Amino acid sequence: MAGGGKRFLRSNIYLVRSGPTWTLIDAGATDCGRSIQAAAESLFCENASPAWILLTHDHRDHAGSARELVQTWNCPVWVHPDELPMVFGDISTFKTYANPLDRWVVLPLLRLVGRKRSQAMVSKASLKDVARALDLSAELPGLPDWQLVPTPGHTPGHVAFFRPADRVLIAGDAPVAVNLNSLRGLLLKKRRVSGPPWYTTWNWRLAKESVEVLAKFEPAVLAGGHGIPMAGPETAIASR
Repeated sequence: MAGGGKRFLRSNIYLVRSGPTWTLIDAGATDCGRSIQAAAESLFCENASPAWILLTHDHRDHAGSARELVQTWNCPVWVHPDELPMVFGDISTFKTYANPLDRWVVLPLLRLVGRKRSQAMVSKASLKDVARALDLSAELPGLPDWQLVPTPGHTPGHVAFFRPADRVLIAGDAPVAVNLNSLRGLLLKKRRVSGPPWYTTWNWRLAKESVEVLAKFEPAVLAGGHGIPMAGPETAIASR
């Protein structure tokens, strides 16, 4: 695991080995590419390129370096089919799936700069030409021992990844291992199970239902998109 991005955008990425290959789960913010590559080289040496990149969701703090890494590693990026509208880079789609922060801050700023420039800014962040839709009826690319768990709410196509053999859960932002909904939680960074940040969550009702789905797995390890991963018997209890 490695942290990525500027301090206010810092998120976790996970490098998961499976047999002779490995997979990157999430890609950090836009300035994380070199750090992620360095972590891969230190862990996997001669096999420093992953076979696949899987994204839990297409927020910039989790997918910001995906394009850079694809150009370096020449590997595909996979997302849930319902996440594809998020990667298209179209301003109208962006408005449809806006979360509170988008509606209150981002969209007003885009309106100020004008339609043409705002569309160019949204298009620049698009992964339309590099992201592919996962086949939900097939095993996960590169991770045959893992299950994909749809967890919509934070974004339309948010997913988590669960390994039944040791009950490891890579949860993205649903839930996380630090309270991002509290200033005290943000400052102290105390480990605790928390729902996704409400201000960047598209549909709060679905997000809460997704947390309930994940709690049923009783994870022994909770590796969220933010915060230090949690392990031990308390993790499953706290996730309920």
